[in-house]
Amino acid sequence: MDIVLENEYISVIISTLGAEIQSIKKDGKEMIWQGKPGFWSRHAPVLFPVCGGLKNDEFVYDGKKYHLTKHGYARDTEFLLESHDRNKAVFLHKSDQQTIKVFPFEYELRIIYTLEKSKLNIEYNIKNLLEKTMYCSIGAHEAYCCPGGIEKYSIKFEQQEDLNSLKLKDALLSNETFSVGKNTNEIKLSYKYFVPEIDTLVFSHLKSKKAWIKNNETDERIEIEYQGFDYLGIWTVKDAEYICFEPWCGIPDFADTDGDITKKKGILKIPPKERVIKKHSILF
Repeated sequence: MDIVLENEYISVIISTLGAEIQSIKKDGKEMIWQGKPGFWSRHAPVLFPVCGGLKNDEFVYDGKKYHLTKHGYARDTEFLLESHDRNKAVFLHKSDQQTIKVFPFEYELRIIYTLEKSKLNIEYNIKNLLEKTMYCSIGAHEAYCCPGGIEKYSIKFEQQEDLNSLKLKDALLSNETFSVGKNTNEIKLSYKYFVPEIDTLVFSHLKSKKAWIKNNETDERIEIEYQGFDYLGIWTVKDAEYICFEPWCGIPDFADTDGDITKKKGILKIPPKERVIKKHSILF
């Protein structure tokens, strides 16, 4: 089922499947990738309870192995629409007997979308229902339209950065990095970054918590703010007309991992009966 949020500035369509954004239009112009055969069919999946891949699609908890595929299962889960008005929608997913088979924690995950003029605020609200620590990740994966190809676009950061991307091979990270730029606040987008040998740019603990996707020809910009997210993924595929800008609380496994989720780098640790709230926003 599709849910519509709308004001005089922007209109947003969100599906109850995955609580995933399907469309954002400003002045009738589509801002979110609409999918195309041969490229990528999704739009803006929510990544939970992991971001990226696990080694052998497995993790270990309390001495037992669990099978969990890349980016987790929330994106393929039907959410309950808990509340909805013209400017706000709250989507709820609860753990159940099926999720516990692959992820042994009980929780409530709410994804809350709120319009504020031409800004879309997104909140991820995770409540641990157990009397023990919950280990999980949450992340965004919005794909923004780049008509004419990404090489007409740049990503600008609010601060100067040493942009050292972790190396990703076969969906796993190594401790090596490569430089995308030193003491700079800009990545000039190029398909060379998204060849199979690199796949995804993965940045850790950048100083910037705000960035802009900028059309270098028209100077049109999308502003993304992502306080509270320690990792950032940037991804597309060759010749596709979109760029994914992905704030993450968590990252793929490192190749040398022992699989213990309690020691996984970047994992969120939610104390018993408590909740974690993470927010980001998109300004058009």
